[in-house]
Amino acid sequence: MATVDLFAIGNALIDQEFKVSDAFLVEHNLQKGTMQLTDGDTQAALYRKLQASQTYKGQAAGGSAANTTVAFAALGGTAFYGCRVGNDDLGRIYLDGLSEAGIQTTQKSVSDGVTGTCMVLVSPDSERTMHTYLGITAELSAQQIDFTALETAQWLYIEGYLSTSDTARVAVQQARAIAKANGVKIALTLSDPAMVQYARQGLDELIDDGVDLLFCNEQEALMYTHTDNLEAALAALRLKSHMVVITLSEKGALIATQDEQFNVAGRQVLAVDANGAGDAFAGAFLYALNADLGLQTAAELAILVSSQVVSQFGPRLALTDYAQLLHTLQQDPA
Repeated sequence: MATVDLFAIGNALIDQEFKVSDAFLVEHNLQKGTMQLTDGDTQAALYRKLQASQTYKGQAAGGSAANTTVAFAALGGTAFYGCRVGNDDLGRIYLDGLSEAGIQTTQKSVSDGVTGTCMVLVSPDSERTMHTYLGITAELSAQQIDFTALETAQWLYIEGYLSTSDTARVAVQQARAIAKANGVKIALTLSDPAMVQYARQGLDELIDDGVDLLFCNEQEALMYTHTDNLEAALAALRLKSHMVVITLSEKGALIATQDEQFNVAGRQVLAVDANGAGDAFAGAFLYALNADLGLQTAAELAILVSSQVVSQFGPRLALTDYAQLLHTLQQDPA
């Protein structure tokens, strides 16, 4: 297996996107802005209701860490993605999408079972609410991951959504041990307020004795640290990670190391769909960091890429768009 810069582990999900009303979310007890796990029958019933009354926007390969990995690879980085899909059409579509982005996978990822699906419900304010049937990805384990490339990688990236899976947490512990033994830096995202609220113990297990880079949004930061202001949250998160990146929606982002902290302003765009924005931010930030472009450029590129994701439907841009955005930023940083 060829060497890679980024070794990521996460869920493999096919997204089905719908534009929905706020009333629909309330009627079906869906907490706006979070991810809710469900079973296949319940999701199928919701899908029928969505088709009957809401606006279908299309199908896309998703999965939080996969979206991050696609951004990283499309910008010019090399990457491996460890996941689990079913031996079905959606599984093949999923792995083909990663391959098209130049991302390495392994045939070990394919096993009997159903590939996971996610109903992504986008409300009028562009916020995304997710109703997820994990399928076989709920049973992601070390057996589906080829750790060879991790030994020479620069970064290990872990999505917080794995906090709900006993077997995935064990796989992450194995990955962390390999990373530490080989001087590979570890990055993690808290992923979702629901993970902080309902899977806190699992998140703590993923973070273990700390990481090198932690991504979260403002709500996740406050909830995870049990604080009511960003400065207090940041102080607590610095005890868990050498570097902390807190995204602030349209206000930009707060970047903090042990020695410095600064804010980078957001970009004014017409927000259509927030699905995948944080994932794209992380991928672009990691790419720039790995390419030694500096923290300021990393933050500006991450905001530029994520702002473009927000301005369209779907969690990923066209593959050629990422590098074009990097070129645009380098030509005209403003």
